Amino acid sequence: MRVIRQFYAYFLSPDKNLARRLRDIVGYTPTRLSLYKLAFYHKSSNSNGSAQLNDKNVAYKNNERLEYLGDAVLGTIVAEYLFKKYPHGDEGFLTKMRSKIVKRETLNKISEDMGLDVILSEYNSTRLSQAMLGNALEALTGAVYLEVGYVGTKRFVISRILRKFVDIHELETYDDNYKSQLLEWSQKNGKAIAYKVIAKYKVDKRDRFKVAVLMDGEKIATADDFNKKSAEQIASERAILALGIKNEELD
Repeated sequence: MRVIRQFYAYFLSPDKNLARRLRDIVGYTPTRLSLYKLAFYHKSSNSNGSAQLNDKNVAYKNNERLEYLGDAVLGTIVAEYLFKKYPHGDEGFLTKMRSKIVKRETLNKISEDMGLDVILSEYNSTRLSQAMLGNALEALTGAVYLEVGYVGTKRFVISRILRKFVDIHELETYDDNYKSQLLEWSQKNGKAIAYKVIAKYKVDKRDRFKVAVLMDGEKIATADDFNKKSAEQIASERAILALGIKNEELD
């Protein structure tokens, strides 16, 4: 029965072009195409959910719920993958490795490399942001999970994401948690570091945050982003550069 549905989706469905493109991305021909279309509808779009959603289980009009589900599933699969790959790795190491893989910047880059930005541009009338890329990847993972279950999703994540777009061995020694680096440096040097949201405004109907890094009460760097934590990371990197902190000082 599934083979028949896949045949219809690939050759006869009005959305057969999407089915064919997704096959190259996820590794199989999806059948619940309205669900996958939903994965690419961002809440800021003016399309008003005009995805022709015919699936009786789909009652919402953007990808936020799928993003929520995909985020949880992706985190679990990555955690299991790392647990098995590093049998002697302690909790701290595994947690840092998982964070490096599932953090927003990494997912944004993977999503772009997978070509999800092209599909997003077709389903949204608003200007695309980097955050929308990572959101779409999580939402796509949620759609995959709903169609093929955990085992099928794990196959997709490992073979189509981790092995193709993530250099695990490079991540072992790469530390890009600039906020953590700055805080460790400040503790060693007796400096007080604080973060403050100095502005919050709308861009494309979305909240954007401007965050400042304060050292001993003095502003030393600022950054803007749609995610407050991401803005803090960017501001921390700028603060490290502004202070002229060298790599050896961070060790």
